[in-house]
Amino acid sequence: MAISNSIVNHDQVYLSGTQKFAIALSGTGLFLLLLTLFNLQILMDWKFLVLSVALIASGVALYSRDLYKELPPGIKNNGVWFRSLSRRGGIAWFVGIVLTAFYVVLYWFPSLLGLNDASEQNAGLIQFFDPLSQLLRSSKADQWFVYGSLYSLAIVLLAIKFIWKYRHSRYQVIRTLSVSLFQLLFAYLIPEIMQGLNIGAGNSFIFKDIKHFWPLNYYFFESWHLDNMLGSNFGMFYLTWGMFGFLVLTPFLTYFLGKRWYCSWVCGCGGLAETAGDPFRHLSSKKLSSWKIERWLIHGVLLYILLVTAVVLYGYFLGRSEIFGVSIYHYFSKPYGFLIGAAFSGVLGVGFYPILGSRVWCRFGCPMAAYMGLFQRFKSRFRITTNGGQCISCGNCSTYCEQGIDVRWYAQRGQNIVRSSCVGCGICSEVCPRGVLNLENGPSQGRTKSPNTLVGNHSFGGQ
Repeated sequence: MAISNSIVNHDQVYLSGTQKFAIALSGTGLFLLLLTLFNLQILMDWKFLVLSVALIASGVALYSRDLYKELPPGIKNNGVWFRSLSRRGGIAWFVGIVLTAFYVVLYWFPSLLGLNDASEQNAGLIQFFDPLSQLLRSSKADQWFVYGSLYSLAIVLLAIKFIWKYRHSRYQVIRTLSVSLFQLLFAYLIPEIMQGLNIGAGNSFIFKDIKHFWPLNYYFFESWHLDNMLGSNFGMFYLTWGMFGFLVLTPFLTYFLGKRWYCSWVCGCGGLAETAGDPFRHLSSKKLSSWKIERWLIHGVLLYILLVTAVVLYGYFLGRSEIFGVSIYHYFSKPYGFLIGAAFSGVLGVGFYPILGSRVWCRFGCPMAAYMGLFQRFKSRFRITTNGGQCISCGNCSTYCEQGIDVRWYAQRGQNIVRSSCVGCGICSEVCPRGVLNLENGPSQGRTKSPNTLVGNHSFGGQ
């Protein structure tokens, strides 16, 4: 018993004075945000919004620097199974419940956040963001503007922590900067500013979705979306870009780089999973049963969106609202948007980070990931090569694979890893103490064989 207690005490997280001060700063900023839910008018001023964001940002930056500045390069995941937050303890469940509740309110009860009709003034949290919304897009905020602001803020700030942690890896630093900039600029700032400047008036959706196209953008071929796209030059550009994106660009880039070009370098969902979800990546199930569920579920969602798209296009071009006597909207478009677009990708995909791991949506539900995975699995130059002779079977690679791949199984046998689910994050390579794993692009022939049989591999990333 004494030995057990000493082990637990040894692995308890020690907070320095600087880290405690940093937590106090961020906590004060978050407290200001929470106070707005009570509609305290004294806080509804741009100065308090700036103060809240500044406190949160400075706290995260200070905490990250102090936590990792003295640590040497290499594995820094000590004690993850002893912390309540990262071992599905009480704190993890509390955070999961809070996140899930936030998404439920955001999607279906935005009035609880203070959203009012266009003719009325907002209240609460949404009113708190009105000054920023007026600055960027010359209109008051709504729940999606608030969500986009908080989402982007979370990615950018927690990217600082991630970069400090993996600062020894050029690959990790570059891809984290990439996904953060894509989210901040192309998914948030540019669309909002263009809407404020009245560029492409009435078509602000174009800029919001410019980095998303079918099948990830499930409403791409819905009638209202097609009408807007066909009704303006901006819309025609977006329609052309979207068609080119999923028919040409996606297969081309996936052939050369694997699906990591999008999942780990561009996608906002992947950006949040890599930054905010980093403490939970080891929670992804590595069971064979989970792999079977993954394959059936993610490809089932892809088939689902194919069916919905075909039915929607049928109704659009033939001018019909029903097929086989049932409403296309109520039985096809709406259920997909509710089940997949909201409940799966938002409520379950993010709310369950502390319980199921950081890539629940990417692994089990994202149709874009499934689409790219087909190319990556059967026709791509991307693979993770292994040096089985150096593997000591420590299991770090499998433990920290957020996609649930049993990387060690391949490493022990010296087999290249070619899996449709791999997003090329490269963390398996970073946590390997022996340098066994390497992310590479090479000839498509023989990519599933032992690396010793390959000729002309070209390293791209890795450790």
